[in-house]
Amino acid sequence: MTETPVQVLGPEEAWELLGSGEVGRLATCVGGVPDVYPVNYHAADGKIILRTGEGTKLSELAVNDRVAFETDSYTDDGGWSVIVKGQARILTGVREIEEADKLPLHPWIPTLKYNYVEIAVDEITARRFEFGPEPERYPV
Repeated sequence: MTETPVQVLGPEEAWELLGSGEVGRLATCVGGVPDVYPVNYHAADGKIILRTGEGTKLSELAVNDRVAFETDSYTDDGGWSVIVKGQARILTGVREIEEADKLPLHPWIPTLKYNYVEIAVDEITARRFEFGPEPERYPV
């Protein structure tokens, strides 16, 4: 194990990790009540695109477009996490929807999801973790 099992990563590596993922969590907040939703996504060019059906996510984004997004991955030896803060926007233009339709972004469950949401990223942070046993609390 290294001396520092948590490594803070720079924006370039954070984007690389974000782009390698497929599943994340979208966090919204309306009226002081936070919600978190698992979503599949596509990340590139400074933004995240996700698809969703009608429902709570879209309603909440119409009220408060500020969101957080998180994705991560791990193995037996370690893992990583990327957290994004940004502004969500429901895509409505014909051209932008046609472009989103070309992305490798498909529902994982057999449901129709006609709505695309774009998250413009304001802030991105990432960490890499090395797993191992807990250090001795009271070393001799």
